[in-house]
Amino acid sequence: MKKINHKFIFTSGVILLLLCGCKRNGRLMFGTGGTAGTYYAYGGVISQYITNFSDNKVTAVSTGGSKVNIQSLQDGDFQLGFTQSDVMAYAWNGEKSFESVGPTHDFRVLGGLYAETVQLVTIDPKIKTAYDLKGKSVSIGEAGSGVYFNALDVLDAAGLTLDDIKPQYQSFGASKEALKDRQIHAAFIVAGAPTSAITELSTTNSTYLVNIDGLLREKILETCPYYAPLKIPAGTYKGQDNDVETITVKATVIVSSYLDEESVYKMTAAIFDHSMDIAKENAKGRELSLENATTGMAAPFHVGAARYYAEHGISVESQE
Repeated sequence: MKKINHKFIFTSGVILLLLCGCKRNGRLMFGTGGTAGTYYAYGGVISQYITNFSDNKVTAVSTGGSKVNIQSLQDGDFQLGFTQSDVMAYAWNGEKSFESVGPTHDFRVLGGLYAETVQLVTIDPKIKTAYDLKGKSVSIGEAGSGVYFNALDVLDAAGLTLDDIKPQYQSFGASKEALKDRQIHAAFIVAGAPTSAITELSTTNSTYLVNIDGLLREKILETCPYYAPLKIPAGTYKGQDNDVETITVKATVIVSSYLDEESVYKMTAAIFDHSMDIAKENAKGRELSLENATTGMAAPFHVGAARYYAEHGISVESQE
């Protein structure tokens, strides 16, 4: 009869428990966006609250944005990330920027946080509509980013292609500097308004936001159901005397599908149980609500997040 090494089994069990504990209580990486955008600043605040009020220590890191964050979750480099709701739909369904790699199902939704506004900014007062971009040098975001596809949607509705403009593939910060130096005529910036890049630009330059409204907006809403109409109130930026009509997607926090239920439940609680405190540290916190968190999602929620929302009377589709 083979002798069982109980000491080995006990030691192995302890090691497994320690490994599980480290995974749950270890430091997690939160992919945000460029340092001049809303993702990075707000991600730092969200990371602080998750660290303070859950079992996980979270570090916010600057990235190229939505697509990079989804891919980094898939690769296991990040465990949380910001993404635009439209890019999340592309990933889940294997469309547009994810068409070549196919559907990506290694993430789950924690919750939607705030409106990400499509802002078409210029320092040229002659550019009054998207139609006026023809022949102009325009920053359309980094190649394959969420901003890139938002820009394509607007250009397409205006009857324009990339051949009709001089596209520049720049981050928010680079777009700001290029506008300031008169190297480009306009830029698409998709982020919560006010966005620091535009705020900084408007303090030293006459800056104009271009309306995306009327028949142009109607066409976009008809063909791209993940957008919603939005108004940027007058006074959001220096020199902005009138409301600006545009479109929006939703900034969403996603998590790795491999995170355990209890961890994600506590992360969700850390955010929404402290929404008023978060709002004092970042203006986007004013948009935190359970309704915002649970509507307009094209991918399933993590079971931990779904449990939190169920305790507050809201049922969402979840998946292990």
